[in-house]
Amino acid sequence: MPLHPSSALKILVVDDNSLNRKVARATLKHLGYEADEATSGREALTALETKDFDLIFMDVQMPEMDGLEATRKIRERRADRNLAIVALTADGDRDACLASGMNEHMNKPISIKTLKAMIDALFVAA
Repeated sequence: MPLHPSSALKILVVDDNSLNRKVARATLKHLGYEADEATSGREALTALETKDFDLIFMDVQMPEMDGLEATRKIRERRADRNLAIVALTADGDRDACLASGMNEHMNKPISIKTLKAMIDALFVAA
């Protein structure tokens, strides 16, 4: 993936818990990133109909449509896009996340250092 300056990287945070979304967005803001948010897998799919994102941080356990199903649907519908999806979960199966089409897996709570390392690994050329 190409290098993205922070102002150009389009990020979506998907989590049904408002506090988790707030913490994720504040952590991203500390690193110089702005992020949109969605409260469910269905909202994430809707958001992708109107905006192209470079990176999605996806909660795994959500009602209505969990992060694994949402990721599978995103990959089916947006196979042409080079879109990174990272699982954010307190207790998730890394193998199941990767099998659904996610690029990586991060455990909650997230730290600034871990988040920066994840973004760098996905978007900064080695």
